Amino acid sequence: MISRRKALHAGAGLAVLATVGAPSILHAQTKTLKITTWGGKWGEVMKGTVLPAFEKEFKCTVSADQAFPFVPKLQASSKNDPIYDVLHTNSNEQWNSFTEGLVMEKITAKEVPNVADVYPYAVSDKIVGVTIFTSAIGLGYRTDKGLTKPTSWKDLADPKLAGARGGYIIPVNSLGQAHLMMLGKVYGKGLTDLDAAYKALEALKPIKLVDFTGQMEKMLLSGEVSEGVIHDSGVYRYEGQNQPVDFAGPSEGVLALEQVLNVTPGSKVKELGFAYIDYMLRPDIQKMLAEAVWYSPANKKVKLDAKYDAKLLTTEAKVATLIQPDWKWYNARKEDIDARVTKILKG
Repeated sequence: MISRRKALHAGAGLAVLATVGAPSILHAQTKTLKITTWGGKWGEVMKGTVLPAFEKEFKCTVSADQAFPFVPKLQASSKNDPIYDVLHTNSNEQWNSFTEGLVMEKITAKEVPNVADVYPYAVSDKIVGVTIFTSAIGLGYRTDKGLTKPTSWKDLADPKLAGARGGYIIPVNSLGQAHLMMLGKVYGKGLTDLDAAYKALEALKPIKLVDFTGQMEKMLLSGEVSEGVIHDSGVYRYEGQNQPVDFAGPSEGVLALEQVLNVTPGSKVKELGFAYIDYMLRPDIQKMLAEAVWYSPANKKVKLDAKYDAKLLTTEAKVATLIQPDWKWYNARKEDIDARVTKILKG
């Protein structure tokens, strides 16, 4: 039997050892989840609230890359030790990544229980991974230019809008690519009717072209364009700021701009990656982000405040207006399409 004094002395020694060893032990036990995420308001909410809460609950650290583009970095990293565990990007890039074996094909309710509560579009055959939010691509327009609210995609071709309509540099922007496919549907036999799409694109000249949706927002707000292709959140986020802009969903349907999460097959923390996706699909997290950036939540159980619910895609009927392009089909033809549209728009 040891004396009380010796026991206390030994205990003190162990305490010192534990203190000295604690940082290295903690480091060894704390997992790091490497993700991609957007900047702007989305990034503020993620880094200010969403990610710290996830780290606390799952006793991990999250390393979030906001420096777009992400896919080239993933392509350059090892498949067995990828730079990201969870890739957040739009559908066109998820499909590119999947065809190269860089992300999983499907995320199911087995890996992510909240997938059981998403709208069908979030896990449709047009999606790899799972959609956590969507936006409607339609037409944004100025309300102070004497324009009638657009009701059709054909309204963008109105001669009155010559030089005052806006679109995207198609090779670099997925909204421009989606719009091109929609022209095939509206003027031809369907989303894959490229001949009809090229002819309709020619008829939109002169048109002001931008690289990113943020630039389209600025052109609409400044009055540089009177009407242009844009996603609904790019207009609705100015709600309450007395800006003379509004959004119209054409009668032929709106195109889906999906925010998709996917896990990399070579991730060393796959289970944590699935837990993160499940977390992002929780109704409370969905509501917080949807109301911060005006994105439509994929989880059917989300109840938004009235002003958001009135405009966003929050019912089966509204969701039915979404058209999901076939990005696998488009990506396989992208090089030829890029050459053709560049020639049309420069001519």
